Amino acid sequence: MIATIYKGAILPLLTDGAPVWIEAMKYEHNRQKYVRVQRLINLRMVRAYRTTSSEALCILTGMTPTILKLEEVVKQYTFKDKQQHQAINLDYDVEHRYWPHLAKVVSIKEIETHEATISAYTDGNKYQRGVGSGVVIFKGSNIIARQKLKLENRYSNYQAEQLAIHKALEEIELLNRESISPLTPIIYTDSRVSLDSLHNPNHSFLVEEIRKM
Repeated sequence: MIATIYKGAILPLLTDGAPVWIEAMKYEHNRQKYVRVQRLINLRMVRAYRTTSSEALCILTGMTPTILKLEEVVKQYTFKDKQQHQAINLDYDVEHRYWPHLAKVVSIKEIETHEATISAYTDGNKYQRGVGSGVVIFKGSNIIARQKLKLENRYSNYQAEQLAIHKALEEIELLNRESISPLTPIIYTDSRVSLDSLHNPNHSFLVEEIRKM
């Protein structure tokens, strides 16, 4: 009963408008206010000792920590917002004044084997029913994240492949923020054109976005 009230009434209030004020969560005193609210709920749910840590209480109740829930809400909002604006963002060349300095360009490495903590598999395709991109991220044999995106028919197969790589990098960045120790990722793609574009002086929007990650 308490869990239902928390999920149905309290949590929506705590996360309301999160994309607007999420930056405030950078400060520990703000984060602690949210942790305390969930802590009180968790203590009532499991009737544990008041000395039990907040992390242990979340494990006992099976509740996602509120701070992570906030980040999830913001991520979902950002994802939907980007989807709405994809039509004007994917297929233009970046102006030279926005090109990254040569000293800041990320080195792209292609390797056959790698000791990785997580593995991301990306794919994009253009077929009769439309254009789409997909990402699946594994930790060991477990799927820990996935995304599917549908694009307008005017986009090419190569743009769908590049968008999948970009989304994989976004997911990896989020997972790293939530992880205690840094994750070592590897991204698998079968798009030779995308890899060549990253190596060559290509300055399309998607290629530059991948380089920034």
